[in-house]
Amino acid sequence: MIEFTLWDILRNLLLATRWTILLSLVSFIGGGAVGLGLLFLRISKRKAFRVLAKYYIELFQGTPLLMQLFIAFFGLGLFGIDVPAWLAAGLTLTLWSAAFLAEIWRGCVEAVVRGQWEASASLGMGRLQQMRYVILPQALRVAIPPTVGFSVQIVKGTALTSIIGFVELSKAGTVVTNATFQPFTVYGLVALIYFALCWPLSKSSQILERKLNVAHRNH
Repeated sequence: MIEFTLWDILRNLLLATRWTILLSLVSFIGGGAVGLGLLFLRISKRKAFRVLAKYYIELFQGTPLLMQLFIAFFGLGLFGIDVPAWLAAGLTLTLWSAAFLAEIWRGCVEAVVRGQWEASASLGMGRLQQMRYVILPQALRVAIPPTVGFSVQIVKGTALTSIIGFVELSKAGTVVTNATFQPFTVYGLVALIYFALCWPLSKSSQILERKLNVAHRNH
């Protein structure tokens, strides 16, 4: 029987952590890009665009992420489309993240006083110019803390991708446990690694929120 040292276990978990970090970054960046597009649709003057974005957001917020992963991985297979686990995981988390980020940012845009819209319109600015030069710079200050805070949910959400066979930290924990028969040690280390990933993000979100609130009061 092969003996596994603590370092052997930790090394294997850290190797899998790379994929957790990569998947989180892809999901956050991709979700941010799609979410920004959804934001513009959500606040569009055209009702059809607003309704389309609203239904998209409600669909992804109102259904479990686990179910979305199953549909992306197994559902497309019913049509003869072979979807790799990494592609299904990245695509699903990107679309899921976009729905939440779009709503976070919409709330931040709506927090900008209506007078800013009216003042920029009186200067002859179009809708895109208003957003680019007046609204988004102000909404950005409000949006940073909740956006950073949501990134924690993305990191934790990657754990669900193990159900479709994507080997990230959680899946690696299961594999190592089956090989070592040391579940307490393995999952204890998994928990510590997740904490090491999420705590700095959560803490920075709280610090940013406090700083921005103080700056807003002083202003």
